[in-house]
Amino acid sequence: MKTPVAVVTGYLGSGKTTVISRLLQHPDMGETAVIVNELGEIGIDHHLVSRIDERTVLLASGCLCCTLRGDLADELRDLLNRRDAGEVPPFSRVIIETTGLADPTPIVNTLLTESLLRHHVQLVAVVATVDAQHGLRGRESLKQAAIADVLLVTKTDLADGALVRDALGRLNPLGEIVEVVRGEIAPGVLFDRPSRDPLTLLSDDRGKGHAHRHDDDVTANLIVFDEPLDWLGFGVWLTMLLHARGQDVLRVKGFVDVGGDGPLLLNAVQHVVHDPVHLEAWPDDDRRTRLVFIGRGLDGARLDASLRAFLEAA
Repeated sequence: MKTPVAVVTGYLGSGKTTVISRLLQHPDMGETAVIVNELGEIGIDHHLVSRIDERTVLLASGCLCCTLRGDLADELRDLLNRRDAGEVPPFSRVIIETTGLADPTPIVNTLLTESLLRHHVQLVAVVATVDAQHGLRGRESLKQAAIADVLLVTKTDLADGALVRDALGRLNPLGEIVEVVRGEIAPGVLFDRPSRDPLTLLSDDRGKGHAHRHDDDVTANLIVFDEPLDWLGFGVWLTMLLHARGQDVLRVKGFVDVGGDGPLLLNAVQHVVHDPVHLEAWPDDDRRTRLVFIGRGLDGARLDASLRAFLEAA
């Protein structure tokens, strides 16, 4: 059985350390390993029980906290091997905390593409914290929020989160937005992700391609096909798009009608395309192909025209 992994990111001072610290105190989070870039970034000293070695500590909750010093894939494989060998207490889930200025995409890419890791871990969520007082700050904050599955609006006890929620909804209509007070969230927000149609978060105008625009030229563009899509042709076109604009395409997700009883669920983060999942049935009555492209400087109409022209010529 694969070990579930959640990546928690967020801009400096946005509250991700508080969220993780509170999570580690939850009774359901005892068998958890936390990997952070610098141990000092997470306030755990008052929970410290014993040091296993120079980079790993055991918390009162039973959680492990490890310092990330080198390559993530090597560190994670080593931690899994030490668990299996009985050198560290057992754990059933992993939280990876990024630094405040980090682009989480390389971490996601490692978890999805590193051949040995893919057999042992499963990425279940990318979680981004956004401060209700200050909102999205800088390119790093925008990118963190754009690729997240869950968007935690923190410090809502200090400021009204309505404006931040609106900005996040336009930036990432696929993300689930959760308000957080003093870092308190349930573990299920990270590790028990609901099965739902992410495209219902877009506007009700589902018959036409359209875009939600952010101030930093990040858009969420919807493309709809009424007829079944040539999956192989689409795959070639998507590969070409990511090769040409991979740094600008932050997220691609949607349902693809390939003529079967159920659709293919497509999910991609920048250059990395997850293996498509064939659903046995459609999640709703709308059985059209619905694709969302989130990225910087993308034109939904041009994407739509390019894809249709490519498929007609193929």
